[in-house]
Amino acid sequence: MSSFRDRLKTGQPQFGCLITYPLPGVIERIGSDWDWFWLDGQHGQLGYQDLLALVRACDLVGRASFVRVPGHDAGTIGMALDTGATGVIVPQVHSADQARAVVQAAKFPPLGDRSFGGRRAVDLHGRGYAATANDDTILIVQVESPEGLAAVDEIAAVPGVDCVHLGPDDLMLRRGHPMDQPHPRDVVAGDLDAVVGACRRHGKLSAAMGVSREMCDACVSLGVNLIASALDVGFIAAGSADASRQARQIAQNSKHSK
Repeated sequence: MSSFRDRLKTGQPQFGCLITYPLPGVIERIGSDWDWFWLDGQHGQLGYQDLLALVRACDLVGRASFVRVPGHDAGTIGMALDTGATGVIVPQVHSADQARAVVQAAKFPPLGDRSFGGRRAVDLHGRGYAATANDDTILIVQVESPEGLAAVDEIAAVPGVDCVHLGPDDLMLRRGHPMDQPHPRDVVAGDLDAVVGACRRHGKLSAAMGVSREMCDACVSLGVNLIASALDVGFIAAGSADASRQARQIAQNSKHSK
């Protein structure tokens, strides 16, 4: 964890990959390509045992792991951190009050109210792990609504919030934008600029999606710290489509040559 914190201090963008399927072997295979992994316990097909295995795979290849939890429940946030993950990503944070409640769940006293006793944390680091856990673990809150964006400066100012992530899909959905259409680039760029600006004013990290070349370029240009640049289903879908086209083209060419 501390080595990832050190890498963040360099100011260089750290590129991450989203994992939505319960396949720790994939992380073993591609881990060296990425700086960190987003383990999607909200929208992915992952249960607790899957998340635990994926965190262990990240540890094996020496990469940071962030578990996105499905909501603000303190028990769920604590359980995700008890896997030994580098941090948690908490969705749908719309206000500073919600951010403070999330800090209570993710940080140990006196900053928060996280329960002590994570089995894996104790096994790996001993009972003294709580002394440095508040600094070692990274709490990322997602701003994903017009209300959250309007309050982003207040959210970034909350002690214990380490990073703010712009969630463009939910934000655009709540503005009435259809999900099967490209997001207006100028609008998303303005939203991203607002989040990055708030994070800089309060000395916090910023995070965003940068899967497309255009969004990745915008993230890098604005100085976003954690950029989620790929996802497992994208690799699978693109590789499958390419292999299928190639096989069918070979068959077609063979048919014509006879």
